[in-house]
Amino acid sequence: MRITPILLGTCALLAGCGSKAPEENVVVENGMVVANEAAPSNPQAPSPNVTTDGWVGRWIGVEGLVLQIGAGERPGTYRLHIALMDSEGDYTGVADGDSIRFTRNGVSETIRATSGEETGLKWLAEKKDCLTIKPGEGFCRD
Repeated sequence: MRITPILLGTCALLAGCGSKAPEENVVVENGMVVANEAAPSNPQAPSPNVTTDGWVGRWIGVEGLVLQIGAGERPGTYRLHIALMDSEGDYTGVADGDSIRFTRNGVSETIRATSGEETGLKWLAEKKDCLTIKPGEGFCRD
């Protein structure tokens, strides 16, 4: 019995399907495996964001409210710790242009740069370098 090159190439591809790491691509020419090229480990990972990367650190609100932003495991991701008067929680944020998106209690939230006045908190009205999640949830550095 004669085995054609196409059948051999198909068998080679099928044999390699279960043994290759997900980040490897098999390159086939004329029905034969000729190379493995490394693919990006996560092509959909967010890219670094100069604006939101500058927000890493501690932001203070009124009466002890705190927003702590830390760098995440991948570029463009963040570890968020939010301490409010009635709750405290940790979340994972993702850069989205000039904001950070995260989900809290099943609700999509956004952290954005604002002035103190835009926080909706009169005690922060004179501040310039602030972040706001929603009116009444504002944090400033200056």
